[in-house]
Amino acid sequence: MPTQNIRLKFDFYRRDTVIVAQELLGKTLVRHFQNGTVRRYRITETEAYCGVADLACHASKGKTKRTKIMFHAGGYIYVYLIYGMYWLLNIVSGDEGEGSAVLIRGLDGFNGPGILGRELQLDASFYSENLETSNRIWLEDAPPVNQYQSTPRIGINYAGEPWISMPWRFVLK
Repeated sequence: MPTQNIRLKFDFYRRDTVIVAQELLGKTLVRHFQNGTVRRYRITETEAYCGVADLACHASKGKTKRTKIMFHAGGYIYVYLIYGMYWLLNIVSGDEGEGSAVLIRGLDGFNGPGILGRELQLDASFYSENLETSNRIWLEDAPPVNQYQSTPRIGINYAGEPWISMPWRFVLK
């Protein structure tokens, strides 16, 4: 049965965050821009951030105005601004109350979360966007991939061990 153009449902996101991060590889991110253009991108790199116990995860500081969407059940967007200029795209995952999300780090042709945030024209209005019903951004199914590499996450030295060494970054080969 073909899987292309089938929008992912909440049950896909409401599972273990590491599994969601792995299985997002190869899926299609669809962006419907304000000018009417629709673009499809293959997800090539993700990182899992696994709730309040994970000191690299924003939710480890508790529920705040910034992180409250992370504590919803999976299937929503968590965006945040870094360096005053890059909006980073995260997909809330897991069950309600977990505070987990998957950072989308790469799309075909766009490597790095800041670069892809610019390509997708993300801004604060995407915070808490419902991926099951949104008309401007969503994810579609694609055949599963099994050729990927696991590595430690990038840029989280502040979290200390064991979080620095967790192999929760996933990259298509």
